[in-house]
Amino acid sequence: MNEIVLGDVTITRVTEYFGPVRLEPQTFFPQSPDGVWEENRPWLVPDFLDAETNMCQSAVQTWVLRSEGKTILVDTGVGNHKERPYAPVWSHLRTDFLDDLARAGVQPDDVDLVINTHLHVDHVGWNTYLEDGVWTPTFPRATYLMPRPDFDFWDPARGNPSRLGRGNQNVFEDSVVPVHQAGQTLLWDDSHTIDSQLRLDLAPGHTPGSSVLTLESGGERAVFVGDLLHTPLQIVAPDVNSCFCEDPAQARASRHRLLGWAADHGALVIPAHLGGHGGAEVRREGGGFAIKEWAPFARL
Repeated sequence: MNEIVLGDVTITRVTEYFGPVRLEPQTFFPQSPDGVWEENRPWLVPDFLDAETNMCQSAVQTWVLRSEGKTILVDTGVGNHKERPYAPVWSHLRTDFLDDLARAGVQPDDVDLVINTHLHVDHVGWNTYLEDGVWTPTFPRATYLMPRPDFDFWDPARGNPSRLGRGNQNVFEDSVVPVHQAGQTLLWDDSHTIDSQLRLDLAPGHTPGSSVLTLESGGERAVFVGDLLHTPLQIVAPDVNSCFCEDPAQARASRHRLLGWAADHGALVIPAHLGGHGGAEVRREGGGFAIKEWAPFARL
C-alpha cells in the first residue's frame, strides 16, 4: 500500500530511486557518537544500511497530497537528463518517474501546487524537464512554493559558500530559474498557509530555508520534514547531523523541536529520503526519542 488517508487528506508515495548513495555512515554523519551505528545496526539493515557495502541506503521520493480539491506534490526528486558534475549519483538519470506519477493517477496538468521543502539537488529536479533543449516547467498549471531564504541562498550570483561544495551546481539554473521566469513561483518566508489542513513553516539548519509541511485533519496529524532526517538513526540520536547541514546547531534545534511536537501530538513523521515504510510515529524516551510505530506505507 503506497497510499494512506489521514482525515480528509490522501497521501500517495511515488519513488524515483532507492538504493545506496555512495556514503558510509561516518562520512554521511561525521559526528555520530562512537558505536551508535553498530548498536542500532540490527534494525537499520537492510532498509537504511547495506550490510555488505556498509553504505547508507536512501530513497528519493515525492509525496502526492490531495487536499480540498487540490493535487499537491511535496518535493520533486532528482529529474532526468540533469548535468550534475559534482553529484555523479544524480547525473543524467533516465527514470520512469512521470510514468510512475501517472500510475498514481497524476498527470502533469493535474498538479496545482509543488512544494520544494528546500532547494537541494534531490528535491527540485522534476520541477523542470528537457523539451527541445530547453528546461521547461514540468507542471504547467502549478504554483511552485519555494522558501525565500533558500531561493536567495542558492542563487549563484550571490556567491554564498556552502557545506555542499559544488554539489548543487547547475541546480538553480535548470530547476529553479525556469519556473521563476515562467511566473509560477511563490516565494514565502516564516510560514505559509496552504489550506485549512496544510501549513508550511521554516525549520532552518540543514539549509537556511529548510521547511516542514504540517498536516492536521480530522484529528490526525503528519509532518513532512524534508531533510531534517536522512536516516531513522536521527530519531534515536537527534543530535546527529548530516555532513550537508549548513548550520549544525540550528539543524539540531529544529530536529528536536519537530520530533518533540510529533511525539506530543501523535503525528506521523515523514522525511524525504527514508526507505522501508517511509516514515514513523515517534515517542519520547529519556532525553531523546524512539520509534513507536512505522508508517503504514508498503516497504520499499
